[in-house]
Amino acid sequence: MKDKLVEVAIAILYRDGQFLLQLRDNIPGIYYPGHWGFFGGHIEPDESPQEALKRELLEEIGYAPPEATLFGYYPDEKVLRHVFHAPLAVEIDQLVLGEGWDMGLLTPDEIRRGDRYSEAAGQVRPLGSPHQKILLDFLDKFPSIA
Repeated sequence: MKDKLVEVAIAILYRDGQFLLQLRDNIPGIYYPGHWGFFGGHIEPDESPQEALKRELLEEIGYAPPEATLFGYYPDEKVLRHVFHAPLAVEIDQLVLGEGWDMGLLTPDEIRRGDRYSEAAGQVRPLGSPHQKILLDFLDKFPSIA
């Protein structure tokens, strides 16, 4: 019997042509440890993807956009990602990092290159491959945002 895919809701949050990403904790056992990725997380059985997104963003950064638009679905062999996008309507210093090692606004060049320096880590860390692909697709579809 095939295992059911884990479903997650994640957010492409953008401001001034840059994209807010989380540097995931560098601990074994999580998806993409020590990689830059989106904020968001697991969808609970009793909630919609939109409800999960809002809950996860409030837990992780103390902020959720008033409205987020579905960008698409990105399934792989283990995870079905419900990807939403919205402008980040606050300054990054107004966010409170509740999960992860670091956060930052990545430029389109950093996204294309696939890595970014983290002050908290004191080193350049890679983007998770699905996160990079999603952002490249987003940049292709909405070039005026970057």
